[in-house]
Amino acid sequence: MNDRTRHPHRPAGTGPRRSPVALAAVLLGLLVALVPGSAHAYPLPGRVTGDVSVHDPSMIRLDDGRYVLYSTHDGPQARISTDRVRFTHAGPAFPDPPSWWAGYSPERSPWAPDISKHNGRYWLYYSLSTFGSSHSAIGVATSTSGLPGTWTDRGIVHSTTSNSGYNAIDPNLFVDDDGTWWLTFGSWWSGIKTIRLDPATGKQHAGDRTLYSVAARNPTSNGIEGPTLIKRGGHYYLFASFDKCCAGTDSTYSIRVGRSTSPTGPFRDRRGVDMRNNGGTVVLETHGRVIGPGGQSVLADTDGDLLVYHYYDGGNNGSPTLGINLMRWDAGWPVAH
Repeated sequence: MNDRTRHPHRPAGTGPRRSPVALAAVLLGLLVALVPGSAHAYPLPGRVTGDVSVHDPSMIRLDDGRYVLYSTHDGPQARISTDRVRFTHAGPAFPDPPSWWAGYSPERSPWAPDISKHNGRYWLYYSLSTFGSSHSAIGVATSTSGLPGTWTDRGIVHSTTSNSGYNAIDPNLFVDDDGTWWLTFGSWWSGIKTIRLDPATGKQHAGDRTLYSVAARNPTSNGIEGPTLIKRGGHYYLFASFDKCCAGTDSTYSIRVGRSTSPTGPFRDRRGVDMRNNGGTVVLETHGRVIGPGGQSVLADTDGDLLVYHYYDGGNNGSPTLGINLMRWDAGWPVAH
Protein backbone atom coordinates (compact mmCIF):
# COMPACT_ATOMS: atom_id res chain seq x y z
CA MET A 1 0.00 0.00 0.00
CA ASN A 2 2.88 2.32 0.73
CA ASP A 3 4.96 2.57 -2.46
CA ARG A 4 8.70 2.75 -1.93
CA THR A 5 11.29 4.53 -4.05
CA ARG A 6 13.05 1.96 -6.20
CA HIS A 7 16.54 2.37 -7.59
CA PRO A 8 17.00 1.51 -11.29
CA HIS A 9 19.37 -1.36 -12.02
CA ARG A 10 21.88 -1.31 -14.89
CA PRO A 11 21.18 -4.15 -17.39
CA ALA A 12 23.58 -7.07 -17.05
CA GLY A 13 26.69 -6.87 -19.19
CA THR A 14 26.59 -3.09 -19.73
CA GLY A 15 28.86 -0.39 -18.38
CA PRO A 16 32.60 -0.37 -17.75
CA ARG A 17 34.46 -3.20 -16.08
CA ARG A 18 35.50 -2.50 -12.48
CA SER A 19 39.02 -2.97 -11.20
CA PRO A 20 39.65 -5.28 -8.21
CA VAL A 21 40.19 -2.19 -6.03
CA ALA A 22 36.90 -0.69 -7.15
CA LEU A 23 35.08 -3.96 -6.54
CA ALA A 24 36.55 -4.15 -3.04
CA ALA A 25 35.30 -0.62 -2.35
CA VAL A 26 31.81 -1.57 -3.53
CA LEU A 27 31.77 -4.64 -1.31
CA LEU A 28 32.94 -2.59 1.67
CA GLY A 29 30.17 -0.10 1.02
CA LEU A 30 27.60 -2.87 0.96
CA LEU A 31 28.85 -4.20 4.28
CA VAL A 32 28.66 -0.73 5.84
CA ALA A 33 25.11 -0.35 4.53
CA LEU A 34 24.09 -3.45 6.45
CA VAL A 35 25.45 -2.24 9.79
CA PRO A 36 22.60 -1.08 12.09
CA GLY A 37 23.00 2.58 12.96
CA SER A 38 24.75 3.40 9.66
CA ALA A 39 22.98 6.19 7.79
CA HIS A 40 23.30 4.05 4.64
CA ALA A 41 21.10 1.40 6.25
CA TYR A 42 18.03 3.62 6.63
CA PRO A 43 15.25 3.45 4.04
CA LEU A 44 13.62 6.41 2.38
CA PRO A 45 10.10 7.22 3.61
CA GLY A 46 7.22 5.61 1.78
CA ARG A 47 5.65 7.71 -0.98
CA VAL A 48 3.14 10.30 0.22
CA THR A 49 1.47 13.07 -1.78
CA GLY A 50 -0.95 15.96 -1.31
CA ASP A 51 -0.94 18.02 1.88
CA VAL A 52 2.00 16.44 3.71
CA SER A 53 3.70 19.46 5.34
CA VAL A 54 3.39 18.50 9.02
CA HIS A 55 5.04 18.43 12.44
CA ASP A 56 4.44 15.74 15.10
CA PRO A 57 1.95 13.62 13.15
CA SER A 58 -0.39 11.14 14.84
CA MET A 59 -2.54 8.93 12.63
CA ILE A 60 -5.31 6.38 13.06
CA ARG A 61 -7.36 4.19 10.75
CA LEU A 62 -11.04 4.97 11.14
CA ASP A 63 -13.83 2.41 11.19
CA ASP A 64 -14.64 3.17 7.53
CA GLY A 65 -11.06 2.40 6.45
CA ARG A 66 -9.93 5.97 5.93
CA TYR A 67 -6.95 7.44 7.75
CA VAL A 68 -7.08 10.66 9.72
CA LEU A 69 -3.88 12.38 10.76
CA TYR A 70 -3.53 15.26 13.22
CA SER A 71 -0.45 17.46 13.55
CA THR A 72 0.95 20.39 15.52
CA HIS A 73 -0.54 23.94 15.30
CA ASP A 74 -3.74 25.68 14.26
CA GLY A 75 -6.48 23.54 15.61
CA PRO A 76 -4.63 21.02 15.44
CA GLN A 77 -4.97 20.46 11.70
CA ALA A 78 -6.38 17.27 10.22
CA ARG A 79 -5.58 15.45 7.00
CA ILE A 80 -7.50 12.50 5.56
CA SER A 81 -6.32 9.72 3.27
CA THR A 82 -8.07 6.72 1.73
CA ASP A 83 -4.88 4.90 0.75
CA ARG A 84 -2.15 6.12 3.15
CA VAL A 85 -0.44 7.78 0.21
CA ARG A 86 -2.47 10.85 -0.81
CA PHE A 87 -3.47 13.17 2.05
CA THR A 88 -6.07 15.93 1.82
CA HIS A 89 -6.41 18.85 4.21
CA ALA A 90 -9.60 18.52 6.29
CA GLY A 91 -9.54 21.53 8.64
CA PRO A 92 -8.95 22.00 12.36
CA ALA A 93 -9.99 19.55 15.07
CA PHE A 94 -11.51 22.51 16.96
CA PRO A 95 -13.02 25.23 14.73
CA ASP A 96 -13.66 27.24 17.93
CA PRO A 97 -10.66 26.75 20.26
CA PRO A 98 -11.53 26.56 23.98
CA SER A 99 -10.86 29.80 25.86
CA TRP A 100 -8.70 28.13 28.55
CA TRP A 101 -6.02 27.43 25.94
CA ALA A 102 -4.97 31.09 25.98
CA GLY A 103 -3.56 30.70 29.50
CA TYR A 104 -0.80 28.48 28.08
CA SER A 105 -0.68 29.44 24.40
CA PRO A 106 -1.61 33.04 23.46
CA GLU A 107 -2.24 31.86 19.89
CA ARG A 108 -4.34 28.95 21.22
CA SER A 109 -2.32 26.64 18.98
CA PRO A 110 -1.92 23.05 20.28
CA TRP A 111 1.21 20.96 19.81
CA ALA A 112 1.83 17.26 19.32
CA PRO A 113 -1.68 15.75 19.20
CA ASP A 114 -2.15 12.05 19.94
CA ILE A 115 -5.19 10.19 18.59
CA SER A 116 -6.36 6.71 19.58
CA LYS A 117 -9.62 4.78 20.05
CA HIS A 118 -10.68 3.07 23.28
CA ASN A 119 -13.98 2.12 24.88
CA GLY A 120 -15.90 3.02 21.73
CA ARG A 121 -14.62 6.61 21.58
CA TYR A 122 -11.76 8.44 19.94
CA TRP A 123 -9.42 10.26 22.30
CA LEU A 124 -7.31 13.25 21.31
CA TYR A 125 -4.58 14.37 23.68
CA TYR A 126 -2.73 17.60 22.89
CA SER A 127 -0.41 20.10 24.57
CA LEU A 128 -0.28 23.87 24.97
CA SER A 129 2.83 25.90 25.67
CA THR A 130 5.21 28.47 24.23
CA PHE A 131 8.64 27.68 22.82
CA GLY A 132 11.27 27.23 25.54
CA SER A 133 8.78 27.37 28.44
CA SER A 134 7.62 24.69 30.88
CA HIS A 135 4.46 26.64 31.72
CA SER A 136 2.45 24.02 29.85
CA ALA A 137 -0.68 21.91 29.90
CA ILE A 138 -1.97 18.69 28.37
CA GLY A 139 -5.64 18.59 27.42
CA VAL A 140 -7.97 15.87 26.18
CA ALA A 141 -11.01 15.71 23.92
CA THR A 142 -13.35 12.92 22.78
CA SER A 143 -15.28 12.17 19.61
CA THR A 144 -17.50 9.40 18.28
CA SER A 145 -16.04 9.66 14.75
CA GLY A 146 -12.48 11.00 15.15
CA LEU A 147 -13.09 13.57 12.41
CA PRO A 148 -12.26 17.29 12.65
CA GLY A 149 -15.06 19.46 13.98
CA THR A 150 -16.59 16.64 16.07
CA TRP A 151 -14.40 16.88 19.19
CA THR A 152 -15.70 17.74 22.65
CA ASP A 153 -12.99 19.25 24.82
CA ARG A 154 -12.70 17.73 28.32
CA GLY A 155 -10.14 20.15 29.77
CA ILE A 156 -6.78 19.80 31.47
CA VAL A 157 -5.22 16.41 32.17
CA HIS A 158 -1.89 17.56 33.64
CA SER A 159 -0.04 20.87 33.82
CA THR A 160 3.38 22.23 34.77
CA THR A 161 4.79 25.58 35.79
CA SER A 162 8.12 27.29 35.17
CA ASN A 163 9.31 25.73 38.47
CA SER A 164 8.22 22.13 37.85
CA GLY A 165 11.51 20.87 36.46
CA TYR A 166 9.73 18.94 33.70
CA ASN A 167 7.37 19.83 30.87
CA ALA A 168 3.75 18.78 30.24
CA ILE A 169 3.82 18.52 26.45
CA ASP A 170 3.98 15.78 23.80
CA PRO A 171 1.39 13.39 25.34
CA ASN A 172 0.92 9.78 24.30
CA LEU A 173 -1.84 7.50 25.61
CA PHE A 174 -1.08 3.82 26.15
CA VAL A 175 -3.74 1.32 27.28
CA ASP A 176 -2.32 -1.93 28.67
CA ASP A 177 -3.77 -5.40 28.23
CA ASP A 178 -5.22 -5.27 31.75
CA GLY A 179 -7.12 -2.06 30.96
CA THR A 180 -4.76 0.27 32.84
CA TRP A 181 -4.31 3.65 31.16
CA TRP A 182 -0.96 5.44 31.09
CA LEU A 183 0.04 8.84 29.73
CA THR A 184 3.67 9.34 28.74
CA PHE A 185 4.86 12.87 27.98
CA GLY A 186 7.71 15.34 28.39
CA SER A 187 10.24 17.55 26.67
CA TRP A 188 13.80 18.57 27.65
CA TRP A 189 14.31 19.58 31.32
CA SER A 190 14.38 16.36 33.41
CA GLY A 191 13.00 14.28 30.55
CA ILE A 192 10.13 11.91 29.89
CA LYS A 193 7.48 11.13 32.51
CA THR A 194 4.56 8.73 32.89
CA ILE A 195 1.38 9.05 34.94
CA ARG A 196 -1.61 6.76 35.41
CA LEU A 197 -4.97 7.86 34.03
CA ASP A 198 -8.58 7.08 34.97
CA PRO A 199 -10.24 5.33 31.99
CA ALA A 200 -13.59 6.86 32.92
CA THR A 201 -12.34 10.42 32.41
CA GLY A 202 -9.06 10.15 30.53
CA LYS A 203 -7.50 12.34 33.21
CA GLN A 204 -4.98 11.69 35.97
CA HIS A 205 -6.02 8.88 38.30
CA ALA A 206 -7.17 10.23 41.67
CA GLY A 207 -5.89 7.16 43.50
CA ASP A 208 -2.41 7.12 41.94
CA ARG A 209 -0.56 10.43 41.62
CA THR A 210 2.87 8.88 41.07
CA LEU A 211 5.08 10.66 38.55
CA TYR A 212 7.42 8.10 36.98
CA SER A 213 10.65 9.24 35.31
CA VAL A 214 11.33 6.95 32.36
CA ALA A 215 13.92 8.67 30.12
CA ALA A 216 16.31 11.62 30.38
CA ARG A 217 19.41 13.19 28.87
CA ASN A 218 22.45 14.05 30.93
CA PRO A 219 23.33 16.87 30.78
CA THR A 220 19.78 18.18 30.46
CA SER A 221 20.92 20.65 27.80
CA ASN A 222 20.61 17.71 25.39
CA GLY A 223 17.11 17.28 24.03
CA ILE A 224 14.65 14.44 24.53
CA GLU A 225 10.91 14.67 23.84
CA GLY A 226 7.99 13.24 21.90
CA PRO A 227 7.58 9.85 23.66
CA THR A 228 5.56 6.97 22.22
CA LEU A 229 4.83 3.84 24.27
CA ILE A 230 3.69 0.56 22.70
CA LYS A 231 3.63 -3.10 23.69
CA ARG A 232 4.74 -6.05 21.62
CA GLY A 233 4.98 -9.55 23.00
CA GLY A 234 6.22 -9.39 26.55
CA HIS A 235 7.98 -6.03 26.22
CA TYR A 236 6.99 -2.38 26.38
CA TYR A 237 8.83 -0.13 23.91
CA LEU A 238 9.48 3.54 24.56
CA PHE A 239 10.29 5.60 21.46
CA ALA A 240 11.54 9.18 21.85
CA SER A 241 12.95 12.00 19.74
CA PHE A 242 16.49 13.02 20.71
CA ASP A 243 18.23 16.38 20.21
CA LYS A 244 16.94 19.41 18.28
CA CYS A 245 13.75 19.90 16.29
CA CYS A 246 12.29 22.72 14.29
CA ALA A 247 15.43 24.21 12.74
CA GLY A 248 14.90 23.12 9.14
CA THR A 249 18.00 21.56 7.64
CA ASP A 250 19.90 22.37 10.86
CA SER A 251 17.62 20.03 12.84
CA THR A 252 19.36 17.13 14.59
CA TYR A 253 16.37 15.03 15.67
CA SER A 254 16.67 11.25 15.67
CA ILE A 255 14.25 8.53 16.78
CA ARG A 256 15.49 6.22 19.55
CA VAL A 257 13.96 3.30 21.45
CA GLY A 258 14.37 1.27 24.62
CA ARG A 259 12.33 -1.58 26.07
CA SER A 260 11.15 -2.83 29.45
CA THR A 261 8.99 -5.50 31.03
CA SER A 262 6.95 -2.76 32.76
CA PRO A 263 5.11 0.27 31.30
CA THR A 264 6.89 2.46 33.86
CA GLY A 265 10.39 1.16 33.12
CA PRO A 266 13.25 0.93 33.47
CA PHE A 267 13.68 1.10 29.70
CA ARG A 268 17.03 -0.07 28.34
CA ASP A 269 18.44 0.08 24.85
CA ARG A 270 19.96 -2.77 22.87
CA ARG A 271 23.27 -2.30 24.73
CA GLY A 272 21.53 -2.42 28.13
CA VAL A 273 21.89 1.32 28.83
CA ASP A 274 19.04 2.86 30.87
CA MET A 275 17.08 5.52 28.98
CA ARG A 276 17.14 7.61 32.15
CA ASN A 277 20.85 7.98 31.52
CA ASN A 278 21.16 8.73 27.79
CA GLY A 279 20.22 5.23 26.61
CA GLY A 280 18.37 4.74 23.33
CA THR A 281 18.93 2.59 20.26
CA VAL A 282 18.66 4.54 16.99
CA VAL A 283 15.64 3.62 14.86
CA LEU A 284 15.93 6.48 12.36
CA GLU A 285 18.28 9.45 11.97
CA THR A 286 19.41 11.89 9.29
CA HIS A 287 20.21 10.17 6.00
CA GLY A 288 20.36 11.67 2.53
CA ARG A 289 17.63 14.25 2.04
CA VAL A 290 15.81 13.04 5.20
CA ILE A 291 16.99 15.48 7.85
CA GLY A 292 16.10 15.35 11.54
CA PRO A 293 13.37 12.67 11.57
CA GLY A 294 11.30 12.74 14.77
CA GLY A 295 8.03 13.77 16.40
CA GLN A 296 7.05 10.15 15.84
CA SER A 297 4.01 8.04 16.58
CA VAL A 298 3.35 4.34 15.94
CA LEU A 299 0.24 2.90 14.29
CA ALA A 300 -0.53 -0.82 14.25
CA ASP A 301 -2.07 -1.14 10.77
CA THR A 302 -3.33 -4.11 8.78
CA ASP A 303 0.05 -4.69 7.13
CA GLY A 304 2.25 -4.12 10.16
CA ASP A 305 3.47 -1.45 12.56
CA LEU A 306 3.91 1.97 11.00
CA LEU A 307 6.43 4.57 12.13
CA VAL A 308 4.82 7.96 11.41
CA TYR A 309 7.03 11.04 11.78
CA HIS A 310 8.14 14.32 10.29
CA TYR A 311 11.46 15.22 8.72
CA TYR A 312 12.97 18.19 6.91
CA ASP A 313 13.33 17.53 3.20
CA GLY A 314 16.83 18.52 2.12
CA GLY A 315 15.69 18.17 -1.49
CA ASN A 316 12.85 20.66 -1.00
CA ASN A 317 14.38 23.64 0.84
CA GLY A 318 14.06 21.91 4.23
CA SER A 319 10.26 21.72 4.13
CA PRO A 320 8.72 19.80 7.09
CA THR A 321 7.33 16.64 5.54
CA LEU A 322 5.35 13.57 6.57
CA GLY A 323 7.34 10.35 6.74
CA ILE A 324 5.83 6.86 6.95
CA ASN A 325 7.79 3.62 7.17
CA LEU A 326 6.77 0.10 8.03
CA MET A 327 8.77 -1.46 10.84
CA ARG A 328 10.02 -5.01 11.01
CA TRP A 329 11.18 -6.59 14.25
CA ASP A 330 14.73 -7.92 14.53
CA ALA A 331 15.30 -10.13 17.58
CA GLY A 332 12.76 -8.10 19.51
CA TRP A 333 13.85 -4.65 18.27
CA PRO A 334 12.11 -2.36 15.76
CA VAL A 335 13.85 -1.61 12.47
CA ALA A 336 12.47 0.84 9.89
CA HIS A 337 12.15 -0.53 6.36
